[in-house]
Amino acid sequence: MNQERLLKVLLAPHISEKAALAGDQSNAVVFRVVPDATKREIKGAVEQLFKVKVEAVQVLNVKGKVKRNRYGLSAKPSWKKAYVSLAAGHDIDFALAD
Repeated sequence: MNQERLLKVLLAPHISEKAALAGDQSNAVVFRVVPDATKREIKGAVEQLFKVKVEAVQVLNVKGKVKRNRYGLSAKPSWKKAYVSLAAGHDIDFALAD
């Protein structure tokens, strides 16, 4: 896989209550990823950037919400997130990640 592409696949960690629950229960980390990312690319990017062993990747498309404002209806953009399950003994600490 192209190294430049792997560096652009992950956009940001997704911080929410559901993501924290997933991290506590199944040693998973949640990331926002580019919409055309594949599971293989996500796995390679996480393993390369954080030096951890990835067991599984689950991806889902989050549909953008439709909001009402004074001009009518507008839609927030859709985006993609990935649940990355890490192997036992591996952990990602975003405060110390380089």
